Amino acid sequence: MDGDLPASRDERFRRLPSALAKRTRFETLAGEVPALLAHPDWSEPAPLVLWMHGRTVSKELDPGRYLRWIRAGIGACAMDLPGHGERAVAGMDAPGKTLYVVEQMVEEIDRVIDDLRSRFGEVFDTESMAIGGMSAGGMATLRRLCDAHPFRCAAVESTAGDFSQMAYTERYPRDIVDRLDPVRHLVGWRPIPLLALHSETDQWVPVRAIRNLVDRLRERYGEAGADPAQIELITWPETGAPYEHAGFGRVANDAKNAQVAFFERWLLGAEDGG
Repeated sequence: MDGDLPASRDERFRRLPSALAKRTRFETLAGEVPALLAHPDWSEPAPLVLWMHGRTVSKELDPGRYLRWIRAGIGACAMDLPGHGERAVAGMDAPGKTLYVVEQMVEEIDRVIDDLRSRFGEVFDTESMAIGGMSAGGMATLRRLCDAHPFRCAAVESTAGDFSQMAYTERYPRDIVDRLDPVRHLVGWRPIPLLALHSETDQWVPVRAIRNLVDRLRERYGEAGADPAQIELITWPETGAPYEHAGFGRVANDAKNAQVAFFERWLLGAEDGG
């Protein structure tokens, strides 16, 4: 991890908290997906979370999140979205490209898991795995959950599950909206624990874009004989974050604590979420 890394990755390590850096590796998974892998000790098998950031940023955003996970005994696989971070492409972080980025990321997830199993199966327990993301990464998470998957639980932040509430989707061709809108594909959703965090005054993703999905899912869980209480939607009236969207401002610590507790319950506890 410390000899012949490209300069850009050396710099990435320097930007991480030291307690995280010494437990982190930067890898390219499935031949094309740059990833930050963090593990509690790199010796014993640990559950893990596949995590995807939002538009315009990179997998290194909010490293304190990953540090909390590994301190709890949970590994992290944080991936750069297509056109972002280590695989940045000019213009791919523009609002008009979001759904194309999300669609490619959804298609890459299973290849990433296969590579993790092949190369890191001794230290990452892919039978005890969560998926999650914020904003665009959360959209990829929710759409992937609409098809058969191996995940035990999921967590999203400041994201949309009902695209009809998102005015900007009108700029896209109808077919890609139809393919990616989670609320249109719930027939394939297997009931698992889901945590959604949101600001009631989010200026970029209206809270109803996640609340509508949560309401539909709770109905489906009940019809399937699953406990609707497995779905948690936590919101705050306002947080002070930029546009009430980028992070959770003065309640960020509360948000992170809620997420860690959720993963501890469903990845480390006795409940299997299935």
